[in-house]
Amino acid sequence: MSVARAGAAAWERGEPSVLLVEDDPGDALLVEELVADSALKMRLRWVRSMTEVTAALAAEMPDCVLLDLNLPDAQGLEAVSLVLAHTDQVAVVVLTGLAEEQTGLAAVAAGAQDYLVKGRVEPELFGRAVRYAIQRKQAEQAAVALQASLMQAQENARLERGLLPRPLLRAEGVEVVARYRPGRAQALLGGDFYDVVQSADGTVHALVGDVSGHGPDEAALGVALRIAWRTLVLSGVTGAEQVARLEELLVAERVRDEVFATLVSLAAAPGEQRAHIVRAGHPGLLHRTGGAVEWVEVPGGPALGMVPGGAHWPTAELPIPAGASIVLFTDGLFEGHVSRGPQRLGEEGLLAMAREAAGLPAETFVDRLIKRAEGLAEARGGLADDVAVVHLSWNRAAGVSGVGSGR
Repeated sequence: MSVARAGAAAWERGEPSVLLVEDDPGDALLVEELVADSALKMRLRWVRSMTEVTAALAAEMPDCVLLDLNLPDAQGLEAVSLVLAHTDQVAVVVLTGLAEEQTGLAAVAAGAQDYLVKGRVEPELFGRAVRYAIQRKQAEQAAVALQASLMQAQENARLERGLLPRPLLRAEGVEVVARYRPGRAQALLGGDFYDVVQSADGTVHALVGDVSGHGPDEAALGVALRIAWRTLVLSGVTGAEQVARLEELLVAERVRDEVFATLVSLAAAPGEQRAHIVRAGHPGLLHRTGGAVEWVEVPGGPALGMVPGGAHWPTAELPIPAGASIVLFTDGLFEGHVSRGPQRLGEEGLLAMAREAAGLPAETFVDRLIKRAEGLAEARGGLADDVAVVHLSWNRAAGVSGVGSGR
């Protein structure tokens, strides 16, 4: 809806409320007559001083304030400043004398929407001035809201870039396909994150995690956890100790005690046909071998932040034969609804979809899973939660499988 249409719609909701701030009864009577004769009907309240304005605004917020600049307790532009200090949501039209037109212009520059010269205003002009002042104020507010929305979108984009890094790979032999999809229209930025790092000795480390909740605080926490994880990997800290350090960070940085994070971390050294996996409250993973796909849920511990300082996260081993693949993901991939009812895709539904696509190449396989999940949830407006997926493939038989990534 355009600003003009928004202003017209607001006017049509009922007679606008106008607060007259005027200490002279004669001038107040003049305004009352203008209101009575105007084709645009409005509800008028009259107060005599700036002191009474505070009580009037607390009782009912008007659409417009008609403000005299010569009040017993406020003079000139001071009166405009005091009204704007009480509220920036209403239009202000200044009432000036014949010799005060320059003051009226100064008042507009100070934040008023218009000014009218007493004794020189016809009812039609008066009604039009009040209406246009209200619409101009609405246009200003719409512009401010749009600017705030653009700034939020830019900030979300920066946070999203922090959540979705480029894999840091030093050698060939492993192929990485990474994808991220925002939830329903990305109304609120989520805290899903992932990372892939290959350390100097060739070990491939991968991470997928999910901070509970949505919003910039959760996204910022996800970025902090992702960066801390990469730093720990490059510093040689892995396994349960790594997860414990991440929990310390989460507890220190979360804005509410109920915020937690789930994650799964994987490390696969060169020459070993196995991966070491640590799971903290996170769902299982998909294991692709040949044309088969299995759901694997290794032993794990609680989510980060659930029992600070009291949790234990075992390290599990998972065989990865030549040509095998591991798929890590967040729960947004299988928690979407499959109809307008309460039924969700679930783990079994995701596994069935994965088996149908078992023979596809890595990128096509991942994209097919996400597209199918989105399609099933379309009846409910799309996936309600963000989705992060990391697909890792090894080809030790050939020695080289190439390196690639995508979002």
